[in-house]
Amino acid sequence: MTTKPKARKFRIRRTVSGNGHAAGPGPETGPETVAEDEVQQTSETTPQPPVYDTQHAPVHEGEVSSTREVSVSQDIDDIRKEGLTGRQLRMARRMAQKHGLAPTSDFDAVRLLRARGIDPFQRSNIVELVSGGENTLPAETGGERVQLPQTVPVGQIALPSTELSPADRRAHEIQKIQRDIASRRRKKMLLLMSRLAAFVMLPTLIAGYYFYAIATPMYSTKSEFLIITADGGGSGQGGLGGLLPSQFATGQDSIAVQSYLESKDAMLRLNEDVGFKAMFSGEEIDPIQRLEPDATNEDAYKVYEKYVNLGYDPTEGVIRLEVATADPETSQEFSEKLIEYAEERVDALSQEKRFDAVKTAEAALQEAKDERRAAQRRLVELQEGSILDPEGEIANIRQLIGNVELQLQEKQLALNTQLANSRPNTARVEALRSEVEVLSQELAKQNARLTEATEENASLASQAAEIQMAQADLATSDMVLQSALETKRQSEIEANKQVRYLTVAVKPVASQDPSYPRKFENTLLAFLIFGGIYLLLSLTASVLKEQVSS
Repeated sequence: MTTKPKARKFRIRRTVSGNGHAAGPGPETGPETVAEDEVQQTSETTPQPPVYDTQHAPVHEGEVSSTREVSVSQDIDDIRKEGLTGRQLRMARRMAQKHGLAPTSDFDAVRLLRARGIDPFQRSNIVELVSGGENTLPAETGGERVQLPQTVPVGQIALPSTELSPADRRAHEIQKIQRDIASRRRKKMLLLMSRLAAFVMLPTLIAGYYFYAIATPMYSTKSEFLIITADGGGSGQGGLGGLLPSQFATGQDSIAVQSYLESKDAMLRLNEDVGFKAMFSGEEIDPIQRLEPDATNEDAYKVYEKYVNLGYDPTEGVIRLEVATADPETSQEFSEKLIEYAEERVDALSQEKRFDAVKTAEAALQEAKDERRAAQRRLVELQEGSILDPEGEIANIRQLIGNVELQLQEKQLALNTQLANSRPNTARVEALRSEVEVLSQELAKQNARLTEATEENASLASQAAEIQMAQADLATSDMVLQSALETKRQSEIEANKQVRYLTVAVKPVASQDPSYPRKFENTLLAFLIFGGIYLLLSLTASVLKEQVSS
């Protein structure tokens, strides 16, 4: 009896494409697809010769399949064992084509769909496939319906397709987009660097070149001085004057001196004395800092404000002066002149205060002197035209009358004694009678004076009152004069206390090394300024562009 020859199985090695699937004729090629299910079924019943894929590399005996290929083959064998119908396999092939897959067989289509997580036999997927692509014909078939599965004609040589698979096409498009993004990033970065170089780096380089190579070096001279008082206190502060520090007492004077040195008046005076404009108009000054020969006072004052800096420290009462010029000796000379101007200004300020206080005291003293002279003159006039003391004069008259009466009684008694003698002395009697007569006449005369004085006493009383008032006015004038003298003396003392002295704490000394310009600091500052301006303009332009585009 004859036995049927068994068909030998051959494994065909296929080249793996970029998507990990076996390369070969895709579903678009139509009749070149091998119906592996039919071959498997016939091979189990009748012996069939081995089928070779002419599109892939020839089979060589002894070649070992890779792990991936073995796994794919095992998956396909497992799918074959499920007993799927031809209709289900064709539906799986169409669904794989719809999802952009490139299966090599119907079983491979099922495997690829399941690998993507798609159930090819789910009702919803089948309905979607039938409703969306039932009447859709591939463009490659020229409008003819492709009957799946198709067999590959044996003996026909088919060349590899030049079209890329959907996965390769997608990967190619992604790479193209990535290259485009990278190119645009390089262009934007190049434009950014160009703008930074044009608007930030180039101006910074120009500024640095100016500071390092062109700018004239300036030599600065620094000095410090302060204004103090005679006793450390100000006027008009009473007992608290000695308790206040001198910097608080002279704060206003220090601020006034600082304002004067920073004024145009000081600049004009400095120009007249030592030629400030001529110094900054010389050829040794660079063109940017140089003054024109016919520069106005306003232009010169701008330069003066730039190179003459003053600062006042209220806690210490110190005024700091810094003068910068192209020549160190000139800078020292300018500093000394400005300190001299400050000292003159301090003297002028304190002198006005002293003169105001003393002038008021002198005016009050002169007025007191004039009032005393007037009171004294009035008293003298009253005393010249009236009796100084009417009561005293009456008392004198009465005393004189008493003396005359006493003498008259004595002479009368002596005369009576002589007449009582039996033989009186005639000469003695006559002498006594003569004396009695004279004393009687004198007594009558004094009585008459007493009567007249008594009558005039009433009119003399008013004159005495005026004299007393004149004496009181004179005494008052004396007191006012004494007070004015004391006030004048105190004013002179207070005026001496208000004297301001300018003390130079740090004398100006010519510098040996230039202080300006500060090359690195100025260059860095220019970089920060230009960078900030560029950043501000960029942000503004971005905001405006966003607003316009929205």
